[in-house]
Amino acid sequence: MQWQEKLKKAGFSSLLELAVYAPVGYADTRLSTTLRPGRVHTLNVTIRHLADRGGRLAAQAFLDDFNQPLEITLFHPKPWHRSVFRGGARLLLHGKLERFGHKLQMVNPQKLAKSDGIVPRYRSKLRQDLHRKLVASLVTEANLIGEGLREEEAQLLLRMHRPDGEWLALYERHGGFGPKTLRALKLAEALDWFKRMAKKRTVHEATARLSGSIEPFVKRLPFSLTEGQRKVIEEIAEDLADSTAARRMVVGDVGSGKTMVILASAMMAYPHRAVLMAPTSILARQLYEEARKWLTDEVKIALVSQNETEGEMKEAHLIVGTHALLYKALPPAELVMVDEQHRFGTEQRAKLQALLSKGKKRPHYLQFSATPIPRTQAMIESALVDVSLIEGTPYKKDITTRVVGRGDWEALERHIKQEIAQERQVLVVYPLVESSEGYGYKSLEESEAFWRKRFKGVYVTHGKDREKERVLAEFAQKGKILLTTTVIEVGISLPRLSTVIIVGAERMGLATLHQLRGRVSRTGLKGYCFLLTNQPQSERLAAFCRTTNGFEIARLDLKFRQSGDLLDGKVQSGQTFKWVDLAEDEEIVAEAKRMAAGRSPRAHSKGPDCQNKADQNR
Repeated sequence: MQWQEKLKKAGFSSLLELAVYAPVGYADTRLSTTLRPGRVHTLNVTIRHLADRGGRLAAQAFLDDFNQPLEITLFHPKPWHRSVFRGGARLLLHGKLERFGHKLQMVNPQKLAKSDGIVPRYRSKLRQDLHRKLVASLVTEANLIGEGLREEEAQLLLRMHRPDGEWLALYERHGGFGPKTLRALKLAEALDWFKRMAKKRTVHEATARLSGSIEPFVKRLPFSLTEGQRKVIEEIAEDLADSTAARRMVVGDVGSGKTMVILASAMMAYPHRAVLMAPTSILARQLYEEARKWLTDEVKIALVSQNETEGEMKEAHLIVGTHALLYKALPPAELVMVDEQHRFGTEQRAKLQALLSKGKKRPHYLQFSATPIPRTQAMIESALVDVSLIEGTPYKKDITTRVVGRGDWEALERHIKQEIAQERQVLVVYPLVESSEGYGYKSLEESEAFWRKRFKGVYVTHGKDREKERVLAEFAQKGKILLTTTVIEVGISLPRLSTVIIVGAERMGLATLHQLRGRVSRTGLKGYCFLLTNQPQSERLAAFCRTTNGFEIARLDLKFRQSGDLLDGKVQSGQTFKWVDLAEDEEIVAEAKRMAAGRSPRAHSKGPDCQNKADQNR
């Protein structure tokens, strides 16, 4: 049987997956040289007498190597126990040695045919002996090195599966695997992920190579692009100029200038056509206006949404639209861009790309997100799609973040009045639209009358409000206070917004809090974020107040929540990591990625050495 078939039958997808399937414990069957009551021993025993004690067997025995008596008790005995533990029998027994008064005793010991040394135990679908046999035949130093590990990691994993006394002593002292073994497990698991995903990654020929210049666009801007923006634009330029269709995810922090990267990409596509899909009419309109403002005059632009159309699609070099694009007869386009990609379903994104494909050829595809992810996860995702992170922001935001309780309300109300007096706007975010018994906070509907009684210019909207886009647009022009839910998390630009108050902040993930905080100080205005909570001593909220870096906050979110969508080690493909910690193991994952990329295609396709004898003998 080929090694792949052996692994598949045992429920493993790869050799490295078997290698990191660690023992859950060890049975030390080495013959004991000392007697230490309270611990498991392996002992040579001679049975002197066996008696039936009403439902249990009691054997008087003698420890041959220590010249001491031993009492053995067998509860719920089977018929074969009487023949095995008969008087005069010499046995090798494995079990816990206890002291009962002045006597030594063992309860329900295991009879061994021979001492097998230190035996690993696995939580496996296979029988223990078969699993150990599989590990012994496939998990060898040569095979592990052949899979891309270095000698040091290979030996650490081998010692885990085939421990000696020194290793077992360290294992017991640590109460589990030591730091070096844990690191080897993480590295091997991450390497396995990158290798397996490389086989799943799809490659298509591009409908066209795109190499338009961004210089006329850059010269038109009254500001300089940041180093982070330029770095990502260079990565995209390299993608678009290739004959292979690009598939890249661009992740930027709140206010990182993602729109400029989108527009630069459209310039690189010119004179070919680009299509940009946004999740809402307001966002599509904003992007359309930005494109008209900054792209060079020869670039023709069209807007397509459910309620409005501007410009001619067939003549446009850039078509900006909502999901309404999916139901239009789109002219050919060589670049597809999706903004806030996570707000579209996989099928919607794929449909847009398919609409613009030509046979087996595909348009270049870029997806953008303003929801930062941990760097470690970005590397993990890059196994299936190229990932770029826009580091830094065009200007430093000046936002004061504070945790506040009910006792701080008077001061908070004074702050709101001061901001409104300076023609600034205030956002109040509620966790619920309607009341919920025992929730601990008033809902949006319950609070509306309170705000309207105290302030003018109060606007209200939420996710189920069919008029939300109109309300947001009207508030942007003449509102003072906006009461809403997290529907405001992504998107609309509110240049006069200086303050956000988040009710029940402890009930939201840090990534959501960061997106909400990112609504303020969009134009360099002094900003304020107040986290209204019944848990003012929260360590998680205190950590959030100390940083405004979205990628660091995404890592903290992962660390503190330890559950949910990405948490629990789950990435978008559904893969679960047993050893890799996406919040803490950035350096290890980066190393595994380098190791996977450094393997040649020929070496990558080889299996373990036990199936390559013919190759070795050539």
